[in-house]
Amino acid sequence: MIHEISSVLPHSIRQVLKQMDRTVFSTIEEIRLRMNKPLEVISAGLPYYPRQQDRVYVVSADDAKFVMNQLSQYSIYAFEEELRRGFITITGGHRVGLAGKVILEKGSVKTLRDISSFNIRVARQAIGSAEPLLSKLYQGRWCNTILIGPPQTGKTTLLRDLARIISQGIEKRHIPALKVGIVDERSEIAASLRGVPQLELGARVDVLDGCPKAEGMMMLIRSMSPDVLIVDEIGREEDVIAVQEALHAGVKVMTTAHGYSMEDVEKRPTLKPLFEMSAFERCIELTRTQKPGEIKRIRNQYKKDLVSVT
Repeated sequence: MIHEISSVLPHSIRQVLKQMDRTVFSTIEEIRLRMNKPLEVISAGLPYYPRQQDRVYVVSADDAKFVMNQLSQYSIYAFEEELRRGFITITGGHRVGLAGKVILEKGSVKTLRDISSFNIRVARQAIGSAEPLLSKLYQGRWCNTILIGPPQTGKTTLLRDLARIISQGIEKRHIPALKVGIVDERSEIAASLRGVPQLELGARVDVLDGCPKAEGMMMLIRSMSPDVLIVDEIGREEDVIAVQEALHAGVKVMTTAHGYSMEDVEKRPTLKPLFEMSAFERCIELTRTQKPGEIKRIRNQYKKDLVSVT
């Protein structure tokens, strides 16, 4: 088990995880702890329920308390903003989602209390995963690109690797290193901890961590002059306006959206204006059968298929 994750888990849970099948253990994607419910491990897209002495391990209140104390370093008030957002990023870029009693203030989420569910998402950077796409996405310049797929189809993983490639460049393929601005509203792309990215993104990357997408895109354009903007999961009207502003400013944009196809996403009222202006020169549709990140289809802004991925 990755050391950073082990450090937030109670000894009893660490032990039952170590007893799991090696293949399952090595491909863990999520560890879910729900108070008074069986411990659940997601590996290669399948759920597993580790056993202790021939019985399914049930998460206790003491287990949940231990995890919360480790995450908050025994000072829950120091993590008010993370609690408001519903997750905490730990060393190594692993993200722990939280669920419990929601405290509201003027109709908006103020914080979480009585945390009863934890979802530890294992951060595994797939370096090189975007390289097969380069011949379609780089044509002497980078194409404005949207990655489309349902949850857990590898959109963010590919987007992260694209950020790394753009920032580093590839000399043998005559791809120059460019300035990359990342708006990481959910800390999923760079997995920043106290403002410092925990994942390899190259030297020419500037990250706004925990910043709303629309506001962050404008901030980066004004202050950091990026060549390429990277932003995850657009969907709101203000996101669309910010993308349009970036394109008009001559900045390339790479982003993601939830959906099953280009047509599916195009039907969303907020995103429709981007497709009407043919904003995205490349649309990559993702699926998941055996593993995340499988390319179903690559199309251009006119919905024409670009048949091969090399």
